[in-house]
Amino acid sequence: MKLVIAIIQPSKLDDVKEELYKVNVNLITVSEVLGHGRQMGVTEIYRGAREMGNFLRKVRLEIAVNDDFVEPTVKAIIKGAKTGEMGDGKIFIQSLEQCIRVRTEERGNIAIG
Repeated sequence: MKLVIAIIQPSKLDDVKEELYKVNVNLITVSEVLGHGRQMGVTEIYRGAREMGNFLRKVRLEIAVNDDFVEPTVKAIIKGAKTGEMGDGKIFIQSLEQCIRVRTEERGNIAIG
C-alpha cells in the first residue's frame, strides 16, 4: 500500500480528477495549500519596489492506493497536471503501513478498495 501525494496547480484539478477516474482511482482527498518551489513565489511591484516570495495557491491531493495502482495513478496525475511550465507540481510516494475502514473495521488492501 502506498500514499501518493501530489501538489498541482488549482486550475488542473478537474483534468487530474478526470484522468484518475479513467484508471479507476476514485478515493481522493483534496486540500487547498500555499507554497512555492524553485520559482520562489510570485514577483510583484508595490509602490515601485519589487517584492518576491509570496506563496502561491496550490492543490494537494492525497490518494491511498494498493501497490498495483501506484504507476497508473502517477501517470494519470502527470497527464492531467502537466503543462510543461515551471510550477506544474510534484508527486511524492510514501509507504502506507496500515489502512482501516472505520465503518467495517476492514484492514489493509481491502480497506483501500
